[in-house]
Amino acid sequence: MAQLKCIIFDCDGVLVDTETTSFRVFGEVLRDLGYEAPIAQMLIDFSGTSLGACIAYVEKLFNMKLPENFVDTFRARSFEAFKKEVTPIPGIHDLLKDFPLPFCVASSSLKEKIILNLTVTNLIQHFEGKIYSAYDIQEWKPDPGVFLYAAKGMGFTPDECLVIEDSVSGLTAASRGGFKAIAYAEKEHHVKLVERMNVPIIRDIKEVKSYIKSLSSVHGNSI
Repeated sequence: MAQLKCIIFDCDGVLVDTETTSFRVFGEVLRDLGYEAPIAQMLIDFSGTSLGACIAYVEKLFNMKLPENFVDTFRARSFEAFKKEVTPIPGIHDLLKDFPLPFCVASSSLKEKIILNLTVTNLIQHFEGKIYSAYDIQEWKPDPGVFLYAAKGMGFTPDECLVIEDSVSGLTAASRGGFKAIAYAEKEHHVKLVERMNVPIIRDIKEVKSYIKSLSSVHGNSI
């Protein structure tokens, strides 16, 4: 097994807590148009995927076509909500202090959204020049493209990288791309979602450092 040299963090749900806000606003914009989508279930089924996948789902569900300005309306309203509501994942600031390996963020979100949320949560200084968006390459999880893009940008091969994910789609993408991965799942219902992926699960994001140390001791790596 190759030596671990780089960590790839997902953004939503791993660095910042945004998905509840994002899906809530998505539901509100739909409701304004007269549609009541099962947002709680969508949060489970579409966590970590693209906005396009969510739109395709509701258009099929209601047998309709959303108006052309739907995306712009959703983006504007969600970005305003993020400015007021987004919070860092508990412990993430402590984790990133004196981190032992190079790291970056790779997300299915727009780069503008990633930058906004990392800025609001005072995390942006850790990721300047190390932000990889699926929109840059037009490939979304569970496709491994964004992780392959991030690994290449950081100068490492997939087997030299560890992906930190919180969603089934993200963990699937990591597996398909040949990456080592661990799942961050804080709540019990979340653990039940990711445990079928057969990867190590951590309940506290600060456990990432101890996991890295355990890998280095097993494989004789120095970090």
